[in-house]
Amino acid sequence: MIVAGIGSRKGVGEEQVLNAIRKTLAQYDLDPSRLDGLATATLKRQEAAIFSAARKLGLPVTIVDDDALAKAGAYVPSHSQLSLALTGAPSVSEAAALAAAGEDARLLGPRLLLDSVTCAVAISGERP
Repeated sequence: MIVAGIGSRKGVGEEQVLNAIRKTLAQYDLDPSRLDGLATATLKRQEAAIFSAARKLGLPVTIVDDDALAKAGAYVPSHSQLSLALTGAPSVSEAAALAAAGEDARLLGPRLLLDSVTCAVAISGERP
């Protein structure tokens, strides 16, 4: 399973989300068609751009609850004080990707920050 975790500032646009996903996947030479889904925090459940980007890609969005996000947050390389204060995880995108991809998931690398959107990719059960 391959999951892109998404974090963002409030009010970002669909193209900003899509660009962050594309750039992050390109870093790992992954085609967007390999994605199984997007994931984000409960805090972002009202962020329309994440859901419209998912629809455009034909992917489901997993909303990761705060407990699962905080648990996965113990395994992320990035650290944002704001994210930690708001969600209990030091990186929404990294923790959401890990939590949604499953127990044996690993991040392919640290999150990418592009135009107010962060994106991280987690993989489980296979190699890229």
